[in-house]
Amino acid sequence: MTEIRTETVPLVDGSALRLTVAEPVSSIRGGIVVLHEARGVTDAVRGLVGGLAGDGWLVVAPHLYHRDGTDELAGDDGQVQEQVDRLDGEQVMADTDTAFGWLADRDVSADRMGVIGFDLGGSVALLVAANRTLGAAVTVAGDHVGAVPTARITSLVDAAKGLTCPWLGIYGETADGGTDPEIDRLRAAASASEVATDVVVYPRKENRFDDDPDTAADAWQRTLNWFDSHLR
Repeated sequence: MTEIRTETVPLVDGSALRLTVAEPVSSIRGGIVVLHEARGVTDAVRGLVGGLAGDGWLVVAPHLYHRDGTDELAGDDGQVQEQVDRLDGEQVMADTDTAFGWLADRDVSADRMGVIGFDLGGSVALLVAANRTLGAAVTVAGDHVGAVPTARITSLVDAAKGLTCPWLGIYGETADGGTDPEIDRLRAAASASEVATDVVVYPRKENRFDDDPDTAADAWQRTLNWFDSHLR
């Protein structure tokens, strides 16, 4: 059974970055950085870390709220948004770089490193894929498709034009059953980059597309296939 544990890495700014990590029980195929949702490192995030490790990847999830001493938020949506608004783009990228460095210290080369993000983390994963050299990236249900996720982070549509590695975007329909027109803008911007890209939009069942087990299973398989195809 895959063990999920937390490690702490001291940073040059005097803070300490917490990392939730998991190692495969078999040989390591490569490494994946998991960027958490707006509520932090939840049980769902830990489950995804374990699931990726079960597929043979060395996995590390940086706790992006560590400077506020927060791992997981249990408050209302307003409190969550306040926490998101405190994020600084440079600090988020630095924390992500530390996670990639953790993988490099364990002999994972850049072309065998991937990044996947969910919700808020999905937005950050796209930005990482446009500003760092790695093997592949996946965004799952990243919201604020065309807008700026927080006042301190770059627009996703602008960033998508500069993607440096294969990127898969997985989204759901809007509440009224339509497709967010900003997704079309994002798809067009991503296709203008010089790398392989794909954008998938699933039907919305309840609040999110992954409320439906079959749809969630299909999205998970697409994610595994994307990393399998591009991290070699």
